[in-house]
Amino acid sequence: METTPHKAGYVALIGEPNVGKSTLMNALLKQKISIVTNKPQTTRHKILGILSGENYQIVFLDTPGIIAPRYLLQEVMMQYSSSALDEADVVLLLVDAEKIKNEAYQKDEAALEKIRGAKKKTFLGINKIDRVEKSELLPMIDRFSKAFSFEEILPLSALNSDGTDDLIATIIRYLPEHPPYYPADMVSAAPEKFFVGEIIREKIFDQFSQEIPYSTTVDVIAFNEREKKKHFISAEIFVERQSQKGILIGKGGSALKSVGEKARRDIEAFLGHSVFLELHVKVRENWRGEDAWLKRLGYENK
Repeated sequence: METTPHKAGYVALIGEPNVGKSTLMNALLKQKISIVTNKPQTTRHKILGILSGENYQIVFLDTPGIIAPRYLLQEVMMQYSSSALDEADVVLLLVDAEKIKNEAYQKDEAALEKIRGAKKKTFLGINKIDRVEKSELLPMIDRFSKAFSFEEILPLSALNSDGTDDLIATIIRYLPEHPPYYPADMVSAAPEKFFVGEIIREKIFDQFSQEIPYSTTVDVIAFNEREKKKHFISAEIFVERQSQKGILIGKGGSALKSVGEKARRDIEAFLGHSVFLELHVKVRENWRGEDAWLKRLGYENK
């Protein structure tokens, strides 16, 4: 009796900021792995998400949005995007249908330039189709078909999980025959401590505007699992200026308390265990521009 060969491979999710890469990965995995906010450049790392089926394993690589770097942290973020392209068997360029219908819209040139150099099997995912008319899709497909020779073009709504099953089936067709890279019950290779830090950072992005979220990072310095008691988690939040520290803490500590309460609820849901969460805010000037501090805080291209 013939058995179906097992397929496995890496799929890099590439695109400009705010096109929905993290929302799409969460929808494909049917659980939240990447943090999502309405602000651009929320994703700073290359985040690995694993989807395993009976005869396949797709390892998705969620990446930071393609930008022209202005400081060292952003350079490292773009290195993550480049390394994901290097590792990928298939590249999915994701674009935002709502932006494309705007006549003044310039095609995602930075992202297109990135994938041109990769020379990998590349799909185009036109995301957020729930925000445009169906009649507007064909002209979008035509514009991008002329810009790059895509193997497949797939309309999607990551928010509504519309088109995600078709996307998975299409990816599987293009993957090489290969045994699984990871155990079938794994959804990500990152430790729980990493996701805890990401959840805290997500709440900062949600609560604050302007420069605060972008000047902030989170370092989880204690993660003590206690079976019969609340897990103890202590995290340091770094900002670049004293004034930012004051805003983040808020009057009488109210702003930081709000961040902590929202983060604790999500961390408890993620870990399936009650948590005592302790947050401290520290100032480290220009941490985004210092190589040694970036490495200490986990922003290191590997």
